[in-house]
Amino acid sequence: MDLGIKGRTAIVCGGSKGLGRGSAEKLAEAGVDIVLNARSAGPLEQTASEIAGRYGVKVTPLAADVTTPEGRAKLLEAAPAPDILVNNAGGPPPGMWNEWGEDEWQAAIRANMLSPIHLITAVLPGMIERKWGRIVNITSGSVKSPIPQLGLSGAARSGLTGFVAGTSRQVARYGVTINNLLPGSHETARIESLMNTTAKAKGISVDQAREAAYAANPTGRFGTIEEFGAACAFLCSAYAGYIVGQNILLDGGAINTTL
Repeated sequence: MDLGIKGRTAIVCGGSKGLGRGSAEKLAEAGVDIVLNARSAGPLEQTASEIAGRYGVKVTPLAADVTTPEGRAKLLEAAPAPDILVNNAGGPPPGMWNEWGEDEWQAAIRANMLSPIHLITAVLPGMIERKWGRIVNITSGSVKSPIPQLGLSGAARSGLTGFVAGTSRQVARYGVTINNLLPGSHETARIESLMNTTAKAKGISVDQAREAAYAANPTGRFGTIEEFGAACAFLCSAYAGYIVGQNILLDGGAINTTL
């Protein structure tokens, strides 16, 4: 399916691996040029080279920490007029409420709430002027259904969700959409870390923890980054202009809810 976005330019944050890479791959497959961001230059440059070679689009690696004003400025200098923005940042470590102090809260809010908001507000004026834009925020299923040990992530991402709910409806008339993708468990380094934590807490093997997680999901498995990336690319497509301010779960049906 032609997504109608060939020749567009996208910023993809956290794009060297995992769900960010999956999203960048599918956008590149649709013919979108990518400014690919992550913190570590080595893996980022390798990923950029692989995606560019596979799909024949321009992929510009930009190593920067977008949780800082300097990092965001560097990213926006490389892509001053993006058509598409994919916000993505790894979540804070799991833990208990009594383990989180001021530093932990500030780091979570800066990475998973304020940084994406700052990037959104930076690119919106240009998108509005050009009468077209797509913004997708990769958040978490914990926004929809709380995961106690991920309280830092859930709280910070919920703040972003509230911002998107109102802002998306203010800019939709200009051909700009903002939506959130809420991943459940996918085959990424993040899930490996969570499986290790679960195994240790329950005194079982990692394989046993994984088998139990599979059994608890209606699909009997974890999602793939290819599936996730395809959903992201569609939200960025020419056909998604009537999808506004939505929180779309990609969790294999794990969260048991009607709406």
